[in-house]
Amino acid sequence: MLSTQFLLTAFVVVIAPGTGVLYTLALGLGRGRRAALWAALGCTFGIIPHLLAATLGLAAVLHTSALLFNVVKFAGVAYLLYLAYSALSSGGALAVEPSTNTEPGFAIARRGALINILNPKLSIFFLSLLTPFLSGNPETVTQEIVTLGSVFMAMTFVVFVLYGLFAAQARARILASARIMAWLNRSFAAIFALLAGRLALERA
Repeated sequence: MLSTQFLLTAFVVVIAPGTGVLYTLALGLGRGRRAALWAALGCTFGIIPHLLAATLGLAAVLHTSALLFNVVKFAGVAYLLYLAYSALSSGGALAVEPSTNTEPGFAIARRGALINILNPKLSIFFLSLLTPFLSGNPETVTQEIVTLGSVFMAMTFVVFVLYGLFAAQARARILASARIMAWLNRSFAAIFALLAGRLALERA
Protein backbone atom coordinates (compact mmCIF):
# COMPACT_ATOMS: atom_id res chain seq x y z
CA MET A 1 0.00 0.00 0.00
CA LEU A 2 2.35 2.75 1.26
CA SER A 3 5.24 1.97 -1.05
CA THR A 4 8.22 3.81 -2.52
CA GLN A 5 6.42 3.77 -5.85
CA PHE A 6 3.42 5.58 -4.35
CA LEU A 7 5.64 8.16 -2.65
CA LEU A 8 7.50 8.87 -5.89
CA THR A 9 4.26 9.08 -7.88
CA ALA A 10 2.67 11.41 -5.32
CA PHE A 11 5.80 13.58 -5.21
CA VAL A 12 5.82 14.02 -9.00
CA VAL A 13 2.13 14.98 -8.92
CA VAL A 14 2.62 17.45 -6.06
CA ILE A 15 5.64 19.31 -7.47
CA ALA A 16 4.00 19.79 -10.88
CA PRO A 17 3.01 23.46 -11.16
CA GLY A 18 -0.79 23.57 -10.93
CA THR A 19 -3.40 26.06 -9.78
CA GLY A 20 -2.59 25.60 -6.09
CA VAL A 21 1.14 26.08 -6.66
CA LEU A 22 0.48 29.25 -8.66
CA TYR A 23 -1.80 30.59 -5.94
CA THR A 24 0.83 29.92 -3.25
CA LEU A 25 3.57 31.53 -5.35
CA ALA A 26 1.40 34.58 -6.00
CA LEU A 27 0.70 35.00 -2.28
CA GLY A 28 4.35 34.55 -1.40
CA LEU A 29 5.41 37.19 -3.93
CA GLY A 30 2.54 39.54 -3.18
CA ARG A 31 2.14 39.26 0.59
CA GLY A 32 5.20 37.46 1.97
CA ARG A 33 5.93 34.38 4.05
CA ARG A 34 2.90 34.41 6.37
CA ALA A 35 0.44 34.63 3.48
CA ALA A 36 2.25 31.86 1.60
CA LEU A 37 1.92 29.52 4.59
CA TRP A 38 -1.82 30.19 4.84
CA ALA A 39 -2.18 29.66 1.09
CA ALA A 40 -0.41 26.30 1.30
CA LEU A 41 -2.63 25.28 4.22
CA GLY A 42 -5.80 26.24 2.36
CA CYS A 43 -4.84 24.42 -0.83
CA THR A 44 -4.05 21.32 1.20
CA PHE A 45 -7.39 21.34 3.04
CA GLY A 46 -9.16 21.81 -0.29
CA ILE A 47 -8.15 18.23 -1.10
CA ILE A 48 -10.26 16.76 1.73
CA PRO A 49 -13.68 16.91 0.00
CA HIS A 50 -12.29 15.09 -3.04
CA LEU A 51 -10.68 12.38 -0.94
CA LEU A 52 -13.97 11.92 0.89
CA ALA A 53 -15.78 11.73 -2.45
CA ALA A 54 -13.35 9.08 -3.66
CA THR A 55 -13.72 7.13 -0.41
CA LEU A 56 -17.51 7.25 -0.31
CA GLY A 57 -18.05 6.68 -4.02
CA LEU A 58 -19.41 10.17 -4.60
CA ALA A 59 -16.87 10.77 -7.35
CA ALA A 60 -18.77 8.42 -9.63
CA VAL A 61 -22.05 10.19 -8.84
CA LEU A 62 -20.53 13.57 -9.67
CA HIS A 63 -19.18 12.39 -12.99
CA THR A 64 -22.35 10.60 -14.06
CA SER A 65 -24.51 13.65 -13.33
CA ALA A 66 -23.92 16.19 -16.08
CA LEU A 67 -25.91 18.85 -14.24
CA LEU A 68 -24.01 18.51 -10.95
CA PHE A 69 -20.67 18.34 -12.76
CA ASN A 70 -21.41 21.50 -14.75
CA VAL A 71 -22.63 23.42 -11.70
CA VAL A 72 -19.37 22.75 -9.86
CA LYS A 73 -17.31 23.28 -13.01
CA PHE A 74 -18.72 26.68 -13.93
CA ALA A 75 -18.53 27.82 -10.32
CA GLY A 76 -14.83 26.94 -10.56
CA VAL A 77 -14.49 28.80 -13.87
CA ALA A 78 -16.07 31.93 -12.38
CA TYR A 79 -13.79 31.67 -9.36
CA LEU A 80 -10.62 31.38 -11.45
CA LEU A 81 -11.69 34.40 -13.51
CA TYR A 82 -12.21 36.31 -10.26
CA LEU A 83 -8.65 35.42 -9.22
CA ALA A 84 -7.38 36.55 -12.64
CA TYR A 85 -9.12 39.90 -12.14
CA SER A 86 -7.76 40.20 -8.60
CA ALA A 87 -4.20 39.90 -9.93
CA LEU A 88 -4.72 43.07 -11.99
CA SER A 89 -6.58 45.07 -9.33
CA SER A 90 -4.71 47.28 -6.91
CA GLY A 91 -5.08 45.65 -3.50
CA GLY A 92 -6.50 42.52 -5.14
CA ALA A 93 -6.09 39.07 -3.62
CA LEU A 94 -3.28 38.09 -5.99
CA ALA A 95 -1.77 41.50 -6.75
CA VAL A 96 2.02 41.67 -6.38
CA GLU A 97 2.61 45.12 -4.87
CA PRO A 98 4.68 46.73 -2.12
CA SER A 99 1.74 47.65 0.13
CA THR A 100 1.29 45.52 3.24
CA ASN A 101 -2.03 43.78 3.53
CA THR A 102 -3.28 42.61 6.92
CA GLU A 103 -5.90 40.27 5.50
CA PRO A 104 -6.74 37.44 7.96
CA GLY A 105 -4.94 34.19 7.27
CA PHE A 106 -8.24 32.33 7.27
CA ALA A 107 -9.43 34.35 4.27
CA ILE A 108 -6.26 33.48 2.35
CA ALA A 109 -6.64 29.79 3.25
CA ARG A 110 -10.32 29.80 2.27
CA ARG A 111 -9.51 31.07 -1.22
CA GLY A 112 -6.85 28.38 -1.59
CA ALA A 113 -9.28 25.68 -0.48
CA LEU A 114 -11.94 26.85 -2.93
CA ILE A 115 -9.49 26.53 -5.82
CA ASN A 116 -9.41 22.76 -5.24
CA ILE A 117 -12.98 22.30 -4.00
CA LEU A 118 -14.44 23.87 -7.16
CA ASN A 119 -12.49 21.60 -9.51
CA PRO A 120 -14.82 18.61 -10.16
CA LYS A 121 -12.06 16.65 -11.90
CA LEU A 122 -10.04 16.26 -8.72
CA SER A 123 -12.33 13.66 -7.16
CA ILE A 124 -11.94 11.25 -10.07
CA PHE A 125 -8.23 12.14 -10.25
CA PHE A 126 -7.65 11.04 -6.66
CA LEU A 127 -9.63 7.89 -7.24
CA SER A 128 -7.47 6.97 -10.23
CA LEU A 129 -4.27 8.00 -8.40
CA LEU A 130 -4.90 5.93 -5.26
CA THR A 131 -6.61 2.83 -6.70
CA PRO A 132 -3.45 1.17 -8.14
CA PHE A 133 -1.84 1.23 -4.70
CA LEU A 134 -4.69 -0.42 -2.78
CA SER A 135 -4.31 -3.99 -1.53
CA GLY A 136 -7.62 -5.14 -3.02
CA ASN A 137 -9.03 -6.14 0.36
CA PRO A 138 -12.56 -4.64 0.55
CA GLU A 139 -12.45 -4.69 4.36
CA THR A 140 -9.52 -2.28 4.53
CA VAL A 141 -10.09 -0.14 1.43
CA THR A 142 -11.43 2.87 3.37
CA GLN A 143 -8.54 2.81 5.82
CA GLU A 144 -6.06 2.50 2.96
CA ILE A 145 -7.53 5.43 1.02
CA VAL A 146 -7.49 7.58 4.15
CA THR A 147 -3.86 6.63 4.85
CA LEU A 148 -2.67 7.26 1.30
CA GLY A 149 -4.70 10.46 1.09
CA SER A 150 -3.25 11.73 4.37
CA VAL A 151 0.29 11.09 3.15
CA PHE A 152 -0.53 12.88 -0.11
CA MET A 153 -1.91 15.87 1.80
CA ALA A 154 1.12 16.06 4.08
CA MET A 155 3.41 15.97 1.06
CA THR A 156 1.32 18.65 -0.64
CA PHE A 157 1.58 20.96 2.35
CA VAL A 158 5.35 20.58 2.70
CA VAL A 159 6.03 21.12 -1.01
CA PHE A 160 3.65 24.09 -1.24
CA VAL A 161 5.25 25.66 1.83
CA LEU A 162 8.66 25.36 0.15
CA TYR A 163 7.29 26.97 -3.01
CA GLY A 164 5.74 29.76 -0.94
CA LEU A 165 8.89 30.41 1.11
CA PHE A 166 10.94 30.56 -2.07
CA ALA A 167 8.54 33.13 -3.50
CA ALA A 168 8.54 35.15 -0.27
CA GLN A 169 12.34 35.16 -0.31
CA ALA A 170 12.29 36.64 -3.82
CA ARG A 171 9.71 39.27 -2.84
CA ALA A 172 12.22 41.96 -1.86
CA ARG A 173 13.92 41.81 -5.25
CA ILE A 174 10.60 41.83 -7.09
CA LEU A 175 9.38 44.92 -5.22
CA ALA A 176 12.47 46.83 -6.33
CA SER A 177 11.18 46.87 -9.92
CA ALA A 178 7.78 48.27 -10.89
CA ARG A 179 8.19 46.69 -14.32
CA ILE A 180 8.64 43.19 -12.88
CA MET A 181 5.64 43.65 -10.59
CA ALA A 182 3.45 44.72 -13.51
CA TRP A 183 4.71 41.80 -15.61
CA LEU A 184 3.99 39.31 -12.81
CA ASN A 185 0.49 40.65 -12.23
CA ARG A 186 -0.35 40.39 -15.93
CA SER A 187 1.19 36.91 -16.07
CA PHE A 188 -0.78 35.61 -13.08
CA ALA A 189 -3.97 37.10 -14.51
CA ALA A 190 -3.36 35.47 -17.90
CA ILE A 191 -2.52 32.08 -16.39
CA PHE A 192 -5.61 31.98 -14.17
CA ALA A 193 -7.76 33.06 -17.13
CA LEU A 194 -6.26 30.23 -19.21
CA LEU A 195 -6.89 27.76 -16.39
CA ALA A 196 -10.50 28.94 -16.29
CA GLY A 197 -10.79 28.33 -20.03
CA ARG A 198 -9.32 24.87 -19.71
CA LEU A 199 -11.70 23.98 -16.88
CA ALA A 200 -14.65 25.24 -18.95
CA LEU A 201 -13.76 22.71 -21.66
CA GLU A 202 -13.60 19.75 -19.25
CA ARG A 203 -16.26 17.08 -19.61
CA ALA A 204 -17.61 14.65 -17.04
